[in-house]
Amino acid sequence: MVEKKKKDPVLAVVPKYARGNSNKALEGVNKLQNKKLKGSIKSREKQFKEAAYKAASAEILLTEEGGYLEPEGVEKTYQLSQRALQKEVDISTAHKMFTLDLKFGPYSIDYTRNGRHLLIGGRKGHVAAFDWQGGRLACELQLRETVRDVKWLHNETMFAVAQKKYVYIYDNTGLEIHCLRNHIEVTKLDFLPYHFLLASVGNTGYLKYQDTSTGKLVAEHRTKLGKCDVMAQNPATAVMHLGHGNGTVTLWSPNMPTPLVKMQCHRGPVTAMAIGHSGTYMATAGLDGQLKLWDLRSYKPVQEYYTPTPASSLSVSQRGLLAVGFGPHVSVWKDPFRTKQVSPYMNHLQPASAIHDVKFVPFEDVLGFGHRSGMSSIVVPGSGEPNFDALEANPFQTKKQRQEMEVHALLDKIQPEMITLDVGMVGKMDKAPIQVANKERKEAWEAEHPVEAKELKFKARGKNSSSRRHLRKKAKNVIDQKKVELLERIENDKKERAKKRAGNPDEPHTALDRFSGKKRKL
Repeated sequence: MVEKKKKDPVLAVVPKYARGNSNKALEGVNKLQNKKLKGSIKSREKQFKEAAYKAASAEILLTEEGGYLEPEGVEKTYQLSQRALQKEVDISTAHKMFTLDLKFGPYSIDYTRNGRHLLIGGRKGHVAAFDWQGGRLACELQLRETVRDVKWLHNETMFAVAQKKYVYIYDNTGLEIHCLRNHIEVTKLDFLPYHFLLASVGNTGYLKYQDTSTGKLVAEHRTKLGKCDVMAQNPATAVMHLGHGNGTVTLWSPNMPTPLVKMQCHRGPVTAMAIGHSGTYMATAGLDGQLKLWDLRSYKPVQEYYTPTPASSLSVSQRGLLAVGFGPHVSVWKDPFRTKQVSPYMNHLQPASAIHDVKFVPFEDVLGFGHRSGMSSIVVPGSGEPNFDALEANPFQTKKQRQEMEVHALLDKIQPEMITLDVGMVGKMDKAPIQVANKERKEAWEAEHPVEAKELKFKARGKNSSSRRHLRKKAKNVIDQKKVELLERIENDKKERAKKRAGNPDEPHTALDRFSGKKRKL
């Protein structure tokens, strides 16, 4: 008897990870006349199928599933308050809902990549770092000067603070490690974890990249668009997005002195900006009261919303939820990039306190936001990624694991030259001739050093070239037989000419003598 083949259960999950119907995509490929193009397309589709199958087969390792609020009947999810939600959740989740009443606001906040540690910075000089889940305070500072922004570096051992004039780096005990005097009047900070670069922008209108592993200033770009206090990082490409006062958004890389892309997004100044974890969608808000969602593959708007008050801060969660802080309100939208939403997913009101900064906590269904009266944390079901990669960001890492991860991150550090808009650029071979490569390198150097390029003078190779001067100098100490004979011949010619002149004194010696002699005859 012939045994029946069992159906592979993985095939039922493959459409979840597939890139559409591959059969339809290959219908027109067979009609192509270019065999090379036809083969490359088929091989690429085969790779997509294999990747989808592997992703579906690895789903068995993802033990956790994300869930959202599901209303019944005429109920609305945005009508559910945090107080009512606190009564329904477990004790550990209820402890994540809290409010810190502080007097040094408004507050900027930041979470580490694993979501375990929280850093807050008040405008009036109050800075604190702590393990917010365990309730353990690491350090607390009163700097007695303006604090505009705070940012964790590669892990919870160091953080940067943008103070009144300079940017300072502290460790987790509150000890000042370094003062970055090249970063002046900074209003916004961001950190590139795979490149170990601290990016800053401020009132001077300069975007600067500081390598925190070597301490060197990698790049310094003048935006030429004045003061800037809105900056976001694209997690997929590490390209920095800046929002300016004329309503434009510029995309920057440390390799180029000019913006890679310049987009006109709003009719007024850009007030807030956020980018999704996939790197394909961007949300911007402006003083014109518009909230726009953009597709970064085509640089065109996908959806447009209206905010009663201009949004002060935006944040996109790991599962694609968008948090908007405007006035004393925090509004959370579900799947805003896919379809036009009629109503928000959740709402929250912070009475008599304007929202300053909102941030989703990685791997947690929690949203933290800083406001004028302190800092608050609320629960947003379905916002965090339930399954984490321990080799990428481990919320439960020990001290030994943190040290090992730091060493591996430094060994795998990516150079700033690899930051480009094209994600697939890394790994490709440059097949251009060496003449073209040298020309491009020269043009890039002249673009980065315009003053030095103007001062540099290129002299033609002639009698006074450096090589000829070297040969003449070298020839003074060399005695050659040909040279001796030539000098003797020249000396004999001079003596013969002198004898002839002595025998016939009336003969003119020079052209001037001839001219003067003819003139005397006339």
